Amino acid sequence: MFNNLMVNYRKNPVGIDDPNPRLSWQIQAQARGFMQSAYQIQVSGNPAFEAEAEAELEWDTGKVISDASVHIEYEGRSLRPRTRYYYRVRIWDSEDNATVWSEAAYWETGLHSAHNWHAKWITASAPGRSVENSEGDPCDYFRTAFELPDGAVSARIYATSLGLYRLYINGRPADDTQFNPGWTSYNKRLQYQTYDVTQLLTAGENALGCIVANGWYKGYLSWDGSKDHYGKQRAVLIQLHVTLADGTEQMLISDGSWRTSSGPLLMSELYHGETYDARLELDGWSSPGFADHQWLPAELTDAPPAGLVAQENEPSRIVETIKPVAVITTPAGETVLDMGQNMVGWVRFTADAGAGTEITLQHAEVLDRDGNFYTGNLRSANQTVTYICRGGGPETFEPHFTFQGFRYVQVTGVPQDQLLEQFTGCVIHSDLEQTGSFRCSDELVNQLQHNILWGQKGNFLDVPTDCPQRDERLGWTGDAQVFIRTAAFNMNVVPFFEKWLKDLAADQEADGRVPHVIPDIPAAGYGSSAWGDAAVICPWTLYQCYGDVRVLKEQYPSMKAWVEYIRAQGDHEFLWNTGHHFGDWLGLDAKENSYIGATPKDLIATAFFAYSTELLVKTAEVTGQPEEAERYRQLHSNIIRAFREEFVTPGGRVASPTQTAYAVALMFDLLEEKDRPRTAAMLAEHVKENGNHLTTGFVGTPYLCLVLSRFGYTSLAYELVLQKEYPSWLYSVLQGATTIWEHWDGIKQDGSFWSDDMNSYNHYAYGAVGDWLYRIAGGIELIEPGYKKIRIQPQPGAQLSWAEAAYSSIYGTIKSGWSRQADGSLELNMEIPANTTAEVIVPDGYQGRITEKGEKLDQVTGILTVEENAGDRKLTVGSGVYRFTIYNEID
Repeated sequence: MFNNLMVNYRKNPVGIDDPNPRLSWQIQAQARGFMQSAYQIQVSGNPAFEAEAEAELEWDTGKVISDASVHIEYEGRSLRPRTRYYYRVRIWDSEDNATVWSEAAYWETGLHSAHNWHAKWITASAPGRSVENSEGDPCDYFRTAFELPDGAVSARIYATSLGLYRLYINGRPADDTQFNPGWTSYNKRLQYQTYDVTQLLTAGENALGCIVANGWYKGYLSWDGSKDHYGKQRAVLIQLHVTLADGTEQMLISDGSWRTSSGPLLMSELYHGETYDARLELDGWSSPGFADHQWLPAELTDAPPAGLVAQENEPSRIVETIKPVAVITTPAGETVLDMGQNMVGWVRFTADAGAGTEITLQHAEVLDRDGNFYTGNLRSANQTVTYICRGGGPETFEPHFTFQGFRYVQVTGVPQDQLLEQFTGCVIHSDLEQTGSFRCSDELVNQLQHNILWGQKGNFLDVPTDCPQRDERLGWTGDAQVFIRTAAFNMNVVPFFEKWLKDLAADQEADGRVPHVIPDIPAAGYGSSAWGDAAVICPWTLYQCYGDVRVLKEQYPSMKAWVEYIRAQGDHEFLWNTGHHFGDWLGLDAKENSYIGATPKDLIATAFFAYSTELLVKTAEVTGQPEEAERYRQLHSNIIRAFREEFVTPGGRVASPTQTAYAVALMFDLLEEKDRPRTAAMLAEHVKENGNHLTTGFVGTPYLCLVLSRFGYTSLAYELVLQKEYPSWLYSVLQGATTIWEHWDGIKQDGSFWSDDMNSYNHYAYGAVGDWLYRIAGGIELIEPGYKKIRIQPQPGAQLSWAEAAYSSIYGTIKSGWSRQADGSLELNMEIPANTTAEVIVPDGYQGRITEKGEKLDQVTGILTVEENAGDRKLTVGSGVYRFTIYNEID
């Protein structure tokens, strides 16, 4: 009956500090039209609820008359730190019949507050003890040993670092996560992680080890070649709690008794790769019995200014592995592995060579027009792994604290006949649940969807980055806001973006301006329209897609501050016509030698000013602030009036006749109602005059097809999506792309490159068309936030014979598919999750009778209403699986 009991979007999370976690459940029901009418939640410290008196429960809601089954905030007794809480739920259906209790799910709290931290910050690189060498900064190794009696029943480690760290217990990794503690605004928010290490401990002597590398904290970061952005000294903080069978506890903390050394990790940098000399390995260094008398004592260091917060977003992991598809000998004589997929992560390999043999792996995205290995687009990022063999037998290695964006790997030092068998690509990204899929009858479009998904995988590594390979890899706000709706179809992105938005608010300046990249770095700048608007658009999109009002409540001060910042910028209160803006970045109608499209930057800036203000009004309404809503509603009206006066002719035409200007004016409802159809027609004509090609850049592209479909030009939107010639989405597919490119012609038809200095082949922004694939071609649309009420409205394209989309919403799986039948009818297949309803809009052009699995509609269970108005037909259905056949002609 119940599925996916979740706490803050995660199943059985360990180490959260939220005092009011959100509880959600999905309902599995065989009968159609299932609706919940009431629920009861119980929370206990004991998984055996039946053995516990009601007075001992932490929380018992009693029977609550409500159909709410998601985001129920815990309102019981104050949660204690380091405690596991179990919860179960039962519900009542629309006939007031109660279900049995669900199986218990749980969450476990973290340390909660600073006074529960007893560990000391320790470092191996205090002033005067630098061990930097020609290779870079050797990683720091820390260790300690401790005794435990028999009978440990529970053990947790709470840890974080300045730099990246990896924990080991008795010679084994503490878990399989990567790149901890993640990247945050380190001087304001520093995450700590919780590890369940119960199974790794033994009675008697135990050992705990830790390696710390530069990472984002101290390593090279940004295109200007700088490092030490957050600090010059790596450090680590570790606290172990062990609960024994008799209920007593032992605690181990990092302090001056720990020992430290360097080791085989001579250099590890996110951009540049890793150098590992296996001859320097410290056998058994994180195991009991290791002789560390030659190691130095760790030194205590001051705590950083940042507050420690529990990590509640999904960690990064090796999520899958892939084998190379070919070994290439290039015309230049290079030995190159082809992984068959542009991926992000690293390569694991096994080699058998003599001591001192140097194996190098250099990573790249593409080969040049002659078929040779090419790294020009990486700029200063070396992306090189160097392994120096120990000798004496097969050695297996994979990097520790670096990642590469690549499809091709140039290898030296390994015989060519060993490469296919002994080398494996490890794909690393934030371990987000994949929630969406789209397929259709055109395999090129299916490859496009594949490329969109892999672009998201590669760029969702703890922060939403622009690209994963060159000397950038930053959390560009503009890229995130144009892609977030597509991202939310493909994966469950709420904890991922909640964490990033907290950093956005932390890095936002006092006057409300938003940095271009989050977390912020000095080289990037701040304050551009469409980029800074991520502060408003991203929270609102999360609310729409998941129905969770908390993100709006938490981000409202940041959203409001951004709108007020804009308001203060222009020389006119209701126009944004000053400052630096990226405009329609990489628009194809740009002037020669310019990255910025032809649409006036002040038009785009004012349009986004209006849009963010409109979303702020809606946010104030949803969060119960009517006075705020009214104040910003008036501001929104004034901005629209100013926009029309400045950018629309007296006759109602958009003064700048570009695809992007038309698209944003229509998408944001900036024109008078009477002028919108004509403007949409002008947009359509512009596309046709351009040979059914787009000219939009980062700003216009996400809206172009959506606007065309909204105003009745879906067939033209299909022409754009299915266009094979440059510029188009399928051009890169036909060029062999396996991810989305930064430029429409990153590789030109003659095999040459767009440029060397800014030419990423894994850049998800133009993948925002995935939103159109799911909503228009697939037909999955929300009516109420979180898909509590759904619209199934596929708009079949003449060029396709079938399409199908699926999305795992917070309520359960939604499916929508259509296919043309030999007799001219259209078959619609759909699945609606329990506790939701859906409107089914019959596609245009099908006016005949409708059956469901051969039955007339008035005989079908689950159909709530059938409506027809001026030729438009709509069904309202409850949950269940349906197969409708719609005939083309009236009987």
